[in-house]
Amino acid sequence: MPRHAIVVIDMLNDFVGEKAPLRCPGADDIIPDLQKLFKWVRQRENDDIHLVHIQEAHRKNDADFRVRPVHAVKGTWGSDFIEELYPEGDEYIVPKRRHSGFAHTDLDLYLREENIDTVVVTGVWTNVCVRSTASDALYNAYKVITLSDGCASKTKEMHEYGLNDLSIFTKVMSIDEYIESWEKGLDPWIGGGDKENKVE
Repeated sequence: MPRHAIVVIDMLNDFVGEKAPLRCPGADDIIPDLQKLFKWVRQRENDDIHLVHIQEAHRKNDADFRVRPVHAVKGTWGSDFIEELYPEGDEYIVPKRRHSGFAHTDLDLYLREENIDTVVVTGVWTNVCVRSTASDALYNAYKVITLSDGCASKTKEMHEYGLNDLSIFTKVMSIDEYIESWEKGLDPWIGGGDKENKVE
């Protein structure tokens, strides 16, 4: 069987919840589904699925603030994980300063050390940080799965556009479908991508 890393992107105070200054409204809706996924992973006896938490943690004068409002500054409340999806135990945390969880971080090194072959993307925003991380995962030769109900964006339209792009090179599926595949002993990634160029 494959070895997966479920990469949870930027489920942080500055993005999620009514007090979030750079709020992603759809993020509130995916919390229960992600909680269900976390519980399922944490109860597994095998270590073939890892939870990896991506944490945007900018420096005060980060170049990202030339194009976006100031957000998720390292060490602040806004850069911390929301309480409902807080990392536990030895789940790995990857700080980042760019959209992709791979850009100038040690995510790829961690995945290779743990013999991970498949990256499963969740979190916010579907069309920005999730898509960028998924793209870089492909560039680094990982198989990629997108959990459609584990991702969200600022609007439903942005989310759908993001999923459409992601369906070109990832396997887009629901959390229930993902769990069911594992429970049946199947590789959830089988059938991923768009080999027949059908995506429009």
